[in-house]
Amino acid sequence: MARKKKELTTTLTKAEEQVMQAVWRLGKGFAGDIAAAVEEPKPAYRTMLTEIRILEQKGFVGHKEFNGNNQYYPLVSKEAYSGKMLGSLVQNYFDASYASLVSYFVNGDAVGEEELATLSRIIEEKRRSQEKGKEDKQ
Repeated sequence: MARKKKELTTTLTKAEEQVMQAVWRLGKGFAGDIAAAVEEPKPAYRTMLTEIRILEQKGFVGHKEFNGNNQYYPLVSKEAYSGKMLGSLVQNYFDASYASLVSYFVNGDAVGEEELATLSRIIEEKRRSQEKGKEDKQ
């Protein structure tokens, strides 16, 4: 029986996200591994353990026990969470328009020539892929 994909309804606090970033980078690890992977400014070790417990309660992290030690691993992919957060950003700040989001960056100084060329190439590849998909359906 296929498992139903869990709907992401919760967002993370800055502190939770800091710990979750370390878990995503590691893929799996014990508390000490995660503490070492958390970027500066690092929370106190006990604070980090509290954040891991909260992440488990929220359904972002699971664990397996090995000789009394918990090895933690992500239950939510970074891509899934990033997509949810980006969608929320677009909805709340860009009138639900991805074109407005892209326009904001392209018209500002944040995107250089090289990135503009990359964006153009990605858009063109997506356009070709969609056109091919339409032809295949006919």
